[in-house]
Amino acid sequence: MNLPNDVTIIEVGPRDGLQNEKKLISTEDKVKFIHKLKESGIQEMELTSFVSPKWVPQMGDASEVITACLDQTRNLVLAPNRKGIDRLYETDCKAVALFVGVSETFNKKNINKTTSESMAEFAPIIGELKQKGYFVRTCISTSFYCPYEGKINEDNVISLCEQFAKLDVDELSVADTNGMANPKEVHSLFSKLKVALPTTLLTAHFHDTRGMAIANVLAALQAGITRFDTSAGGLGGCPFSPGATGNVATEDVVYMLQQMGIETGVNLEKIVDAISIIEPHLSRPIESKYFKLNANK
Repeated sequence: MNLPNDVTIIEVGPRDGLQNEKKLISTEDKVKFIHKLKESGIQEMELTSFVSPKWVPQMGDASEVITACLDQTRNLVLAPNRKGIDRLYETDCKAVALFVGVSETFNKKNINKTTSESMAEFAPIIGELKQKGYFVRTCISTSFYCPYEGKINEDNVISLCEQFAKLDVDELSVADTNGMANPKEVHSLFSKLKVALPTTLLTAHFHDTRGMAIANVLAALQAGITRFDTSAGGLGGCPFSPGATGNVATEDVVYMLQQMGIETGVNLEKIVDAISIIEPHLSRPIESKYFKLNANK
């Protein structure tokens, strides 16, 4: 097998994991969750997002979370538009995540813009962010399937990624937003992206809607990907992707990698401790295999 010696885990639980929770979680509990995750050795994390509290009320305390959780690790904040970027500038956070859907329909339902309209808005913003010294990550949503348009053409994904690479973004997180991709499709797309974008950080982002997320991680590994978005406890879901369930669980991915001799720098016991902090405040049970087996040890 073609496998790397080490892998970087980008923890997205505090943002992507909690955004779809119907039950509002206190800022204090979110901060405790984040700090415990950081204790595990996580070096990159999506903390929160500057989205409209009207549409995603769970993220209404973004500024407070950022203030309480910034440190020397890479702390990412999602900002979907100019208004979000302006709010970001009011904080000390220096890493931002933008997002756009390959699917025009998904993008329109998500942020009320077509994909091309999003690109037109983001192009000058990215230049501005880079000039100011920000780390810029772009999340490429619906890279495999769309809940409205079905199968996404690989060439469309590669073309959109190339457009962002030309704008000098630091990272592209390529997402199976509704968890429909299979390992063959994952290996194919990421193999082509590695050839097309040899100098851009490529990250794989999987949801476990159909139970294929771990298999898709392995397929991406074999395509040369060494960065993965994961969510502690398998938390997650997308408000604009009907049927999408949680992200692939951090603890399940880390356990698999460790068993394969691949270093992550992440302490599994502390991930379990972090999940135990947030679990009582969730509206649904934790389904990850590793947590179920080790939560009460």
